[in-house]
Amino acid sequence: MFKLDRKLILSASVFTAAALFVAGCAGGGLGFSNSNTAHAKPSIDGGVFYPVVNGKTGPYLVDRVAAPMKINHGRIPTENELKAWDTDVMPDGTGLPEGHGNASEGSDIYDAKCGSCHGDFGAGGAGYPSLAKGNAYSMMETLKSQRSEEGAEGPNRVFGVYWPQASTLWWYIKDAMPHQATGTLTEDEVYALTAYILKLNEIKIDGVLVDDDYELDREKFLKIVMPNKDGFEPKIDGPNSLPGVRAYYANPANYGAIKVKPSERCMKDCQKPTVKNVYVTNGGIKDFVPPMATAKDLPKVESKEFNAAKSYEENCAMCHANKSMGAPAIGDAKAWAAVNKKGMDAVYKNGIEGINGMPAKGGANLSDAEFKLIVDYIVNLSK
Repeated sequence: MFKLDRKLILSASVFTAAALFVAGCAGGGLGFSNSNTAHAKPSIDGGVFYPVVNGKTGPYLVDRVAAPMKINHGRIPTENELKAWDTDVMPDGTGLPEGHGNASEGSDIYDAKCGSCHGDFGAGGAGYPSLAKGNAYSMMETLKSQRSEEGAEGPNRVFGVYWPQASTLWWYIKDAMPHQATGTLTEDEVYALTAYILKLNEIKIDGVLVDDDYELDREKFLKIVMPNKDGFEPKIDGPNSLPGVRAYYANPANYGAIKVKPSERCMKDCQKPTVKNVYVTNGGIKDFVPPMATAKDLPKVESKEFNAAKSYEENCAMCHANKSMGAPAIGDAKAWAAVNKKGMDAVYKNGIEGINGMPAKGGANLSDAEFKLIVDYIVNLSK
């Protein structure tokens, strides 16, 4: 898993990966070869790659300007760079450090650093996902639920019910949380938070229910068996995982009702008609009660005045109402005085385009003019 605080190194890596992708196109790995062979190569999902023949791949011309033959592959990463990247926590315990913590300690950490986004007791809120919906074992039944009719409840895909491995939770918290200060939690704090989330989901470890005083450590963590451990396919664990995945997707019967070879997939006029002719014998229904509306004009849309205070609560309060999020809090005159020194044009620009950990317009679907009204609202309440 790539560390979020290695973004400069990661940028170079992404450039290198992009370069290798283009090189693959130019060299034949993705169909952009100079070979004159007309045989298509099968892909992992049952599709095919077409080689370049007479300047075309299939019916399409190849743009040699967009896919240059010579590229810069970057450089080989140093040992320290590889060491910084090559960190993860695997289901078998690889990479999991020593440490300990209980759910009671985790509750305090959660309230201070997590609850502002994930809600009280992991219930979710402010656009961030729920972490628990009750007893994970009994909630497993909801994974069979289908939204087959209006108002029907679908499956609950929260951590305890859906995730097959607890190792993903531990490492995601350690590497990517809290959102505004990633990598700042100690191993003991991560164990405590993990214990708290296990408790919210009413998970048992080796037959023992995780409660407030349950002390979670590495040895106990490795005994966790998630309710949905065997709910996914294909299996991606183990030394033969990659060949196994390829073999799985090479057989369409494993992932759908397709009964033909990939090369025989229907791409046009595939649905056979079930009814050849439809006749109206009596001219159709005429006597509608009440009478059928014949007006063609659209209903009038009432204009609603933009409410900056309401929009702030819906889109901005999750970060600006809580100092722990790292953003200047509404009402904090000192913090906003420092921001306002840049001038309002700069404040508007930074908010509209995004700055530091804040996405453009805070991720809200607002016009520039509407967003500026929210900025004015926050600034006026922070003088």
